[in-house]
Amino acid sequence: MSTSTPTPTPARAAYAPLTSLPRRLRPLLCLDDFEAAARRHLPRPLFGYIVGAAETNRSYRDNRLQYDDYRFRPQVMVDVSGRSTGVTLFGQDYRSPFGIAPVGISAISAYRGDIVLAQAAQAAGVPAIMSGTSLIRMEEVREAAPATWFQAYLPGDASRIEGLIARVAAAGFQTLVLTVDLPVWANRENNVRTGFSMPLRPSLRLAWDGMIRPRWLLGTFARTLLRHGMPHFENSFATRGAPMLSLSALRDTTGREHLNWEHVRAIRKQWRGNLVIKGLLHEGDALKALDCGADGIIVSNHGGRQLDGAVAPLRALPGIVDAVGGRMTVMMDGGVRRGGDVLKALALGAACVFAGRPFMYAAAVGGREGVDHALTLLHEEVSRNLAMLGLNSIAELGPDSLFRQWPAMEGGAGSAGSGG
Repeated sequence: MSTSTPTPTPARAAYAPLTSLPRRLRPLLCLDDFEAAARRHLPRPLFGYIVGAAETNRSYRDNRLQYDDYRFRPQVMVDVSGRSTGVTLFGQDYRSPFGIAPVGISAISAYRGDIVLAQAAQAAGVPAIMSGTSLIRMEEVREAAPATWFQAYLPGDASRIEGLIARVAAAGFQTLVLTVDLPVWANRENNVRTGFSMPLRPSLRLAWDGMIRPRWLLGTFARTLLRHGMPHFENSFATRGAPMLSLSALRDTTGREHLNWEHVRAIRKQWRGNLVIKGLLHEGDALKALDCGADGIIVSNHGGRQLDGAVAPLRALPGIVDAVGGRMTVMMDGGVRRGGDVLKALALGAACVFAGRPFMYAAAVGGREGVDHALTLLHEEVSRNLAMLGLNSIAELGPDSLFRQWPAMEGGAGSAGSGG
């Protein structure tokens, strides 16, 4: 991991009145606050989709608990006035060591959500990954925020894979993220319980859920329909997919069971940009990704949405970092809510970490201003905590910055909040 050295910028004074923010955003002082606000703003099915995970939610919960395995060991009386939080990924300098993870159907939860997330990230100097289950054409998002990365779920048919990768390249993306932990669709019981499906099925209950959330109904759904028509799954394939709301349309998510590392090798031959493999938890898979020519990996359990009981990424991270031995860029996502979470992952070897759910909540609640505010809060926490650790750069972080304690038990002090 290499670091950039941008000119330090003063952080907003801690606890100062946030008078420049819209009134509805002023009470939101940390990323967890956005979740409660989004619960009040979004219809039940949409909030349930974002917050939910698989089966018992065990991995979902453990993604937060994982950070309680470690405590900080600060150094004192160090001049930290010139500290920098910058990092460099694939030759690009970023202001902060975190980014926005891909979150599907963003544009139905927040007006023009995919563009809002991408533009806010680019303005803040952090990476953003556009989801392959997005509802705005990738070409539009790339034009609005050229630094955005694109995340793809591989179609089951090899010819459709080639067409999708060719489209991503033609759109001008420089970094392709392949999510590989989805051989079959997960058992997401929470979707059934909250009335969510892809596409959404019109019903009296769905209509009522929207009507009792008038700010979302008018500000996101009606506004989208009037200005852009019915949203479709625009980027799963080289061609347009199913509409977001339909009685009969089906979204093609089948046929991935046979996919293997040979498909990654074929994509590496076709794709000339940066190639990142997302969804790895095993050292052997990290080495296979390296052997296939990947430039980076994201250690991830899909925010707890896939295999319930899968190990939390932070617990898998050190072994994977040791296995690849600095030969590729290792990143991580899962449960990041605080600047301290970011720094713990970086101390264990991650070059960058990603968070998805909190920034999606921020977009739903406050649009672009909401995401700007969320990114600022997390950046300030990272900078503040780096100072209190007595460090001047991300490169100075290492395992000696941490104290390992017994793994946190479910229901302990770190159990609040969600993963991913």
